[in-house]
Amino acid sequence: MNSISATEVEQDSTEASMQAMGRAARAAARLMARADTGTKNAALKAIAAELDAQRPQLAAANAKDMQNGRDNGLDAALLDRLELTDGRIDAMIEGLNQIAELPDPVGEVSDLKYRPSGIQVGKMRVPLGVVGIIYESRPNVTIDAASLCLKSGNATILRGGSEALHSNGAIAACVAAGLRKAGLPETAVQVVGTTDRAAVGALISMPEYVDVIVPRGGKGLIERISREARVPVIKHLDGICHVYIDDRADPAKAFNIALNAKTHRYGVCNAMETLLVAEAVAAEFLPKLAAAYVEKGVELRGCDKTRAILAGALPATEEDWATEYLAPILAIGVVADMDAAMEHIACYSSGHTESIVTEDYTRARRFMAEVDSSSVIVNASTRFADGFEYGLGAEIGISTDKIHARGPVGLEGLTSQKWIVFGDGQIRE
Repeated sequence: MNSISATEVEQDSTEASMQAMGRAARAAARLMARADTGTKNAALKAIAAELDAQRPQLAAANAKDMQNGRDNGLDAALLDRLELTDGRIDAMIEGLNQIAELPDPVGEVSDLKYRPSGIQVGKMRVPLGVVGIIYESRPNVTIDAASLCLKSGNATILRGGSEALHSNGAIAACVAAGLRKAGLPETAVQVVGTTDRAAVGALISMPEYVDVIVPRGGKGLIERISREARVPVIKHLDGICHVYIDDRADPAKAFNIALNAKTHRYGVCNAMETLLVAEAVAAEFLPKLAAAYVEKGVELRGCDKTRAILAGALPATEEDWATEYLAPILAIGVVADMDAAMEHIACYSSGHTESIVTEDYTRARRFMAEVDSSSVIVNASTRFADGFEYGLGAEIGISTDKIHARGPVGLEGLTSQKWIVFGDGQIRE
């Protein structure tokens, strides 16, 4: 007789649990699709009130995760992502209230036109259904994802990283309480409570229950999801973001933007990883900026022209231009002009976010038109490439794909459109 290992039993149990969550989410999605805007907004505000009331419990849960993270050797960037400060709780509450104030996309009818037959044809915006979200480290993603899915009429299954297990559980309790108070099904937002990796495999393999998967995390996670998922995926692999300082840039603007884009936060996908500077201004501009970077502990790696100006810069390798550091490391390239900068970006960009600093309107328009990334910015930091900053209230992720949703994915990105037809007895001849 073949024996069954404990691991196989655990895996079977996890798959059965995920199937049960999938069935519950599918049932909840039908109820969410018909929930009116007032009820959804009431739920969002109730969740915000719960977060505010449960600050001590959230802090205690996060303290456990932070200690476990230190014990397990998480680096500074990952610990920063994991930490749930009072300010970040404030930001989650503000995001919930912002989303409650945003227009509800569900049910919006557009492009109604009469056809020669007399029928009216148009499109109606509808929820996607069940959204599975797989993410690492940042517990605020739990509330961002839950709130956006809720407002857009979707049900969601959230699988956070094991390092944020206690924080996510505490946030999930606040979400469940808010849904109850608003009379919506608690199963509209389900947080996977197991750290078993089999849960991820099950979640991405249930097209009968899950309509789309959104992975948020490291490149390895997203590559695995993209490779193995049997459900459509909204994703970006890397955030190799560039800032180009044009020879017609305002030096003060350029300094502040380049410093902020790299040092505001290191472990985020919209941080600048490569700085490109026009050769005509590099010798004057780079030394002052480099001194500010070094003061903040940023390691500089540069091309030959950069190193001729900055003696302390390490040589940049081919790999550096194609690396998302998520750390205080910056690659710097001195380029001939904007065309050379755009060539570099076309070669190495991950399609996330690029910025140009220039006072030349014509060049700015060319850069916006020709750079093929999900966000293209003029005279501002790449750190603005974010759903909250774009007025979406929050984001469920960033998409560098070119179909359905691109850039920060907010409420509209969590809906699709179906055709609707109004007739008055017409038959097709």
